[in-house]
Amino acid sequence: MTFDSLGLSADLVRLVAEEGYERPTPVQKAAIPLVLAGHDVLAAAQTGTGKTAAFVLPILDRLRGHANTSFSPARHPVRALIVVPTRELAVQVHESVVTYGRTVPLRPAVVYGGVPLDPQIQLLRSGIEILVATPGRLLDHVGQKTVNLSQVEILVMDEADRMLDMGFLPDIRRIIELLPVKRQNLMFSATFSEDIRRLSGTILTDPKTVEVAPRNAAAEAVAQIVYPVDRDRKEELLEHLVRKYEMRQVLVFTRTKLAASRLASWLDRRGVEAVAIHSDRSQPERTRALDGFKAGDIRVLVATDVAARGLDIEDLPHVVNYELPWQPQDYIHRIGRTGRAGATGEAISLVSIDEADLLRGVQKLLKRAIPWTVEDGFVPDRHAEPRPLRGGGFESGASGGRSRGSSPGGRSRR
Repeated sequence: MTFDSLGLSADLVRLVAEEGYERPTPVQKAAIPLVLAGHDVLAAAQTGTGKTAAFVLPILDRLRGHANTSFSPARHPVRALIVVPTRELAVQVHESVVTYGRTVPLRPAVVYGGVPLDPQIQLLRSGIEILVATPGRLLDHVGQKTVNLSQVEILVMDEADRMLDMGFLPDIRRIIELLPVKRQNLMFSATFSEDIRRLSGTILTDPKTVEVAPRNAAAEAVAQIVYPVDRDRKEELLEHLVRKYEMRQVLVFTRTKLAASRLASWLDRRGVEAVAIHSDRSQPERTRALDGFKAGDIRVLVATDVAARGLDIEDLPHVVNYELPWQPQDYIHRIGRTGRAGATGEAISLVSIDEADLLRGVQKLLKRAIPWTVEDGFVPDRHAEPRPLRGGGFESGASGGRSRGSSPGGRSRR
């Protein structure tokens, strides 16, 4: 199947080709015709599956009838509202709207927290049709009376599961109350949890469901490996692995902002270029960190789950779980950032004995054990090993392992 078979206008098909995309991804094949037909859509799609284009392209087509070149702000009311959980994702979605909207004269804008309100106020008052926003900053503008949502025709909630995780449900409900009752609703989520299904039932009308990936499936292209290690030696092991295997562009996950900052500082002092990215960093700081990481100037980017959600880094080779997440599903989100679009990648987890239960939860979700190895010089006093549970699943024990000497993920680095 090609893009021109999905019902998109010829100019959008041409722009997609100019961006280097020849065939639609599964979520694009399934969702684009449904959005073009005006259906409400509930779609399960991980980050990196092409989901942004799956709603941006048909929205541009559906709204092109409103396009005009008038200087009057009244001629440019908000027609499409795209709500996302993080600043980084907001920027990326807005960039996609700008990229694909070059031939459709609709005005896009993006608003998010962490930056001054005034420039955003001036932009909104000039009139825009497609607004990308984080919930809190959007409600700030509502309070300032600088945005009017009474003519919204299409609502998109992207990464809805993460918005619930971040406590945005009250904000989402307030936003919904400001919108016209009659509108098209599109909800994208990495999973169809019970919370997401309940929320979709209050927002979507007779939705079409799109589920393009196996439930709770980790990326098949990602080689996963566990390194048992004492908790107080995790920093040393991470530095050792980065240097030994000459790893570049390493995205490292911690559970807390404090741990991210401490780890990045520790690595940087040891000569491994590292920076932390989390919600306490200003937007310019976050942008500089991400740009440096993408350019290769920063070797290690240490992030919390909240900060990393929405990061779109092409050809990311390494993800490291410095600490396993509290929720097994977050492990899937983390490792799904590598091994995209046919590329290979590896996910390394540094696991101490106190994380045995968390490892067991991840393996139950995956329905298989993750291979593991002990690195010479870092043999822990006690460590967690996956072993089969009666009746299926896995639990953690304390012996055995795979042979030493191979690279993380079991792949040769020659």
